[in-house]
Amino acid sequence: MNFFCLQIKRFFFCGLILLPSLSFAQLIGGNNGGAVNSNGTNQATAIQTAVPFLLITPDSRSGAMGEAGVALSPDANSSFWNPSKLAFVEPSNSISVNYSPWLRSLIPDVTLSYLGYAHKLDDRNTIGASIRYFNVGTLEATDINQNFQGYFISSEYSIDASFARSFGQDFSIGLTARYIRSNLSNGYSASGVTAKPGNALAADASMFYKTQVQQFGNDGTFSFGANISNIGTKISYSTNGNKYFLPTNLKIGIADMINLDEVNSFTFAFDINKLLVPTKPNSDVSVPSGLFGSFTDASFTEEMQELSFSPGVEYWYNKLFALRAGYYYQNPNKGGLHYLTLGTGFKYQDFAFDFSYIAASQQSSPLANTLRFTLSANFGSTTKQ
Repeated sequence: MNFFCLQIKRFFFCGLILLPSLSFAQLIGGNNGGAVNSNGTNQATAIQTAVPFLLITPDSRSGAMGEAGVALSPDANSSFWNPSKLAFVEPSNSISVNYSPWLRSLIPDVTLSYLGYAHKLDDRNTIGASIRYFNVGTLEATDINQNFQGYFISSEYSIDASFARSFGQDFSIGLTARYIRSNLSNGYSASGVTAKPGNALAADASMFYKTQVQQFGNDGTFSFGANISNIGTKISYSTNGNKYFLPTNLKIGIADMINLDEVNSFTFAFDINKLLVPTKPNSDVSVPSGLFGSFTDASFTEEMQELSFSPGVEYWYNKLFALRAGYYYQNPNKGGLHYLTLGTGFKYQDFAFDFSYIAASQQSSPLANTLRFTLSANFGSTTKQ
């Protein structure tokens, strides 16, 4: 087994099963470098990318609704889901802190943290910022002869800056710029290959549309959203090694909010995802070719299997208490991840607390019993379109 595989095999176990549809880039260089898949081989049907932590749902609201969020009402986490939604954030400032002990039943010290902030400049323009930090924990390093070389902390993070502008009361567009750093190896060398942190730049482009509607004799809001995220440079983990695609992803979805009366309301959401990278790993394909070719580089049947689905529902009582549920489904030939999600939320004045839980067994999903926690606050003035 390659030197770097030995050093970070614990990390890859964690990284690969957190999103079985993806494959984590291996820290091996030269012409023999490559990427392993969720079962540890190079011949997977699952699509392979680097840094899959970029696609992990950070917030509890969407986490409880089957991982749906591209068309939900805007908040401070919109930079992750759909930056164009920031144009409709109310009031003028919103902040959210999210935390998840990731895969805690399997590995004790892996965590995901996300901090989001939105500030409304005027009635049309909004800026946002976010930091995402994935802590893989303390890893043990050994040399090629399995001699202990010490410990190091492995981690990944991204820093985002977003801008959104509305065009009237119903439509907006948004852009996000992103810096990504993935440090998995602490700079170890062997056989002439030196591992290094991976660095990349990426961008998101999105749109959001909402309209007031009458449904079953009651007021409501219908929303549509689309976001192409992580369009960016390839990433490499070693000197003279292969470069790997970021998890460029297309997410489209709808959300339908119905006010039953003055105190009861329901929101139904449905998202569809597709990775915009080559179906088969190919480091020689350019990023634009990989993006556009991702729709036609496999048979129609296989392309349809690359779609994942996220239906979810949310109930609010008097805008104080929420119950949520959803389901996430992925084709068995493209990862096979599927599970039920549940959650709740509470609001008090300008503060809110949300919680979500993945209800699955360890036999059916490595994400079983995963928890997410979100604390958010809104403050400032309210503007009118």
